[in-house]
Amino acid sequence: MTVSQWDLLGQAYEALRAVTGGVTADALRAPTPCDQWNVGQVLQHAAGDQLAYAGRLTGGPGPAEDPFAPTGALAVSPAELLEPALAAAAEAFSGVEPGAAEVAVPLPPFTLPAETAVAAAALDAAVHAWDIAVATGQDSPLTPALAAALRPAAQALAEPLRGFAYAPELSPAPDPDTDPAGSLLAFLGRRPDWIPPAS
Repeated sequence: MTVSQWDLLGQAYEALRAVTGGVTADALRAPTPCDQWNVGQVLQHAAGDQLAYAGRLTGGPGPAEDPFAPTGALAVSPAELLEPALAAAAEAFSGVEPGAAEVAVPLPPFTLPAETAVAAAALDAAVHAWDIAVATGQDSPLTPALAAALRPAAQALAEPLRGFAYAPELSPAPDPDTDPAGSLLAFLGRRPDWIPPAS
């Protein structure tokens, strides 16, 4: 059975939702694979990104704060922060017609074909789910199947965003045929073997 990009988005959102549910208050200050950001900041960024997609798609408000300058100070629980963002983005993407040539997105090139736009939001959610999972000692939600399904979006989107949304590609990278998740993470500038530094 072919998995649509909208199904892929749902899988990525479930991954992010699941790991967020495992974040304790004590873990919010823990370091993550995103240099300079702790778990609370990655959560704010991930939620803000999805609100930015929703805002661009609907013409409504985006995130109240800059997703690329998160403070890490959460006024609500991690789940309460994330859930409205995922709900808003899911509703916005439900109105996107498959095959549409130009769908608004919040990052360059600012419009993408529908399937690529949906996959871009899925990629963002899934990779940040991995960031949070490895930072908090949870199992990685980035399964081989999910990583392989997200790879085309990464190939299409990463290069213009290097140094801003994505770090330089790491080399040598794992073989995408035998380790799709590790290969995807390395392509996006993340160390697949990252572990929290010793305290």
